[in-house]
Amino acid sequence: MLTAFARAFRTPDLRKKLLFTLGIIVVYRVGTHIPIPGVNYKAVQECVREASGNQGLFGLVNMFSGGALLQITIFALGIMPYITASIILQLLTVVIPRLEALKKEGQAGTAKITQYTRYLTVALAILQGTGLVATARSGALFNGCQVAGSIVPNQSIFTTITMVICMTAGTAVVMWLGELITDRGIGNGMSILMFISIAATFPSALWAIKKQGTLAGGWIEFSTVILVGLVMVALVVFVEQAQRRIPVQYAKRMIGRRSYGGTSTYIPLKVNQAGVIPVIFASSLLYIPALVAQFAGGKSGWKTWIEQNLTKGDHPIYIVSYFLLIVFFAFFYVAISFNPEEVADNMKKYGGFIPGIRAGRPTAEYLSYVLNRITWPGSLYLGLIALVPTMALVGFGATNNFPFGGTSILIIVGVGLETVKQIESQLQQRNYEGFLR
Repeated sequence: MLTAFARAFRTPDLRKKLLFTLGIIVVYRVGTHIPIPGVNYKAVQECVREASGNQGLFGLVNMFSGGALLQITIFALGIMPYITASIILQLLTVVIPRLEALKKEGQAGTAKITQYTRYLTVALAILQGTGLVATARSGALFNGCQVAGSIVPNQSIFTTITMVICMTAGTAVVMWLGELITDRGIGNGMSILMFISIAATFPSALWAIKKQGTLAGGWIEFSTVILVGLVMVALVVFVEQAQRRIPVQYAKRMIGRRSYGGTSTYIPLKVNQAGVIPVIFASSLLYIPALVAQFAGGKSGWKTWIEQNLTKGDHPIYIVSYFLLIVFFAFFYVAISFNPEEVADNMKKYGGFIPGIRAGRPTAEYLSYVLNRITWPGSLYLGLIALVPTMALVGFGATNNFPFGGTSILIIVGVGLETVKQIESQLQQRNYEGFLR
């Protein structure tokens, strides 16, 4: 792999793309440390130190922003609004005929959907930025911190609007940087920024585990976490690469004197067809009751029950709910993202068939049957991977900021594999050996 990297840097156009991508990453990381106007930076730093990794409701967004959310910087929202907007548009494509028609128009339709995604991203950034500023002003961003109420000293409307505009503009800049990487760099820009945001939190989280450890100065706990991380990476790579290949045979057709078709190919159905989306959906849905309880006044029975059962990651009710939601959303997302009837119709239109299966409706039923069978192990795998931080909490008292969490490992491995494959394909075009031999 190191040899392949050296060959990539010796290739002028690849070297230019890699250096451009690294430059954008540096700009992005610098922006995550620039505080927005109207924030008491010293109070924020003091509250972050007192939080000790317990980020509560904002843990997921803080992870996707590379720790910038709790720092209240210009890139505080990170790429989370864009991810949310992309998921919403993908779901709406199934239920809105106009979006479905745009999706089938090819490149022009995709460009139009991308434009809608940008507009929705800005709208979500305004909404999330307003919520973050309101939470910071009320002191609820850091519960238990003595100076949490002084994070925003000037609570005038002008200051609030300025803070929201800065965070919205920061989200737009992040979106632009991601698109620059996609156009001029290596890999998918948004995925690369997501990768960097998550990887940036690893060193501090690992060092925090070492400092909190008691065995051999914390090195035993540190080594255990590294070992668990390596095992998880190997498991995730194995499952992410696993797929069921459905053979497809195309009939031979004679048009004039020329013969067309007669080729054999396959439909790759991944074991984890849904990716990391079910984990994000389940985490977001479990945050809603806790968020409602946090802003609700008084001490009602339902609020007490939520605070006792649905806010602690090591509570049995939380664990079971989280696991079941991941399994449900895995089947839900696969059902809306892969349409067996559409695939069967396209195969029939171009003269393709699965050996031993009649074209048309029997093909759609067979694809649906196979997809349901491989989604079961995929969904169970997602649920088990997502519960690793909880097992770490119960096992050796790690913080909620456990670095090798299921979501972070899934994203890092997925983005890493995809980026390596893109570099490999460009190397192979120049008759070089790739990464994957």
